[in-house]
Amino acid sequence: MADRFSRRQFLITAGLAGLALKSPVLFANTSGSTALSPIMRRIPGTDESTPAIGMGTWITFNVGGDEQLIAQRIEVLKTFFELGGTVVDGSPMYGSAADVMGEALNALDGHDRIFAATKIWTGDESETRAEAARSSRRWGVDQFDLLQVHNLLGWQGHLETLKQMKANGEVRYIGITTSHGRRHREFAQIMEREPLDFVQLTYNVLDREVEDRLLPMAEERGIGVIVNRPFQGGSLFRRFQSEPLPDWAGEAGVGNWAEFFLKYIISHPAVTCAIPATSKVEHMKENMGALYGKLPDADQRQRMADYVRSL
Repeated sequence: MADRFSRRQFLITAGLAGLALKSPVLFANTSGSTALSPIMRRIPGTDESTPAIGMGTWITFNVGGDEQLIAQRIEVLKTFFELGGTVVDGSPMYGSAADVMGEALNALDGHDRIFAATKIWTGDESETRAEAARSSRRWGVDQFDLLQVHNLLGWQGHLETLKQMKANGEVRYIGITTSHGRRHREFAQIMEREPLDFVQLTYNVLDREVEDRLLPMAEERGIGVIVNRPFQGGSLFRRFQSEPLPDWAGEAGVGNWAEFFLKYIISHPAVTCAIPATSKVEHMKENMGALYGKLPDADQRQRMADYVRSL
């Protein structure tokens, strides 16, 4: 396993160096210097770090057997890897996305580049291992780095099995997820009493409820945080894309709206990784731009939140 992660880090570093030679502007920070180092976040309780921007696959990779669309998704994943990404999140709930991811990983020989995260999504609490095995075959990975109970469905039984799987070396990290701000009270109770490595939750510049309790609790208890729906399923762009960025955006390390939304999230000290989803290479480049340069400080984060509320 150590060899796999050494190879992964080598591939990231080599890919970044090569891309910087081809696209130096992409790596320029707001002061005009070249920033080759991605923003990394340590997984709590470990010596392992992950890039602060990952990739979701909900809707975007659910394209069935359409060869043209699959080829486009392969290019999206290729761009993600080239720009330093590793964390990819999926779920059996996402239709054909797992199969398409498997095809993309095979096409790119990407199995050593990926931090593979998926979910257990079944009401049958005896099916934890079987569901994980099915997903492993579909992705074409020997095992997942992270397995999560999807939206707390059958969480008691699944989490007990996941704890056993982790102890047996069948998975490296375990966690739970919620989305759309659902069931935060129960979520907090589970965080308080269960040995979780990660939680996944909804957080963005408008949906900030988790700042009150869940994010501080994760930081206090040493739980990694993966953020879903960072763009509210695209609605943040539909609402704000036609608006100008504030004239102080550059001071906060922001050059476009994707960076604005993502850097707000990953600048929170409890957040490990945000997982925006996209089907377009150009949008992936914008998303991954948030992985470089400076991050807003606490005062700038407040200005960002205040700005979008004023529009």
